Amino acid sequence: MTISKELQQFYKDNNFANDGGFNEKYFDLKFKLFSIKIPNSQFRKDVIHIHDIQHILYNCDTSWKGEAFIAGYEISSGMWKHLPIGFMSLWAMGFSLLNYPKDVLKGYKAGSKSKNLLEITLSKEELLSLTKKEVFDLLSKKDSFCWIDFIFWGILSLFSFLFLFLVPLLLLL
Repeated sequence: MTISKELQQFYKDNNFANDGGFNEKYFDLKFKLFSIKIPNSQFRKDVIHIHDIQHILYNCDTSWKGEAFIAGYEISSGMWKHLPIGFMSLWAMGFSLLNYPKDVLKGYKAGSKSKNLLEITLSKEELLSLTKKEVFDLLSKKDSFCWIDFIFWGILSLFSFLFLFLVPLLLLL
């Protein structure tokens, strides 16, 4: 089955629009007790299919537990190099470390053995025409997990989360 077909099934299973919300003006960032509407910026629209494909490749749901794995994966595989989406991944990793640290670690370990999809020089159409196995083959690299790198990114991600989440709350008080 092609990534395109798997992506459509992923959107259907998760009650997303057929385009994954590409054409929506806003997207919801959901937490246990509330959600925040965030503008669906062009940079997010350009890469959301990459993020969703990663969910498919690693069979992760869209709960925060699944997002924890993907955040660790994205930082470890190098998505941090692609601003501003890399900063969103860093923030999500910080939030997720506080809630699902084991899943962040699993994702980070998987990402240390993988190139990031943003570094693959295929068009969106070419990427969507591949199978999961073909994408895994494209992404495979021989690097290994390093605790020092994980600790560095973990601390940096916690600072980014605290800065972007707690500072606005303190300003409101």
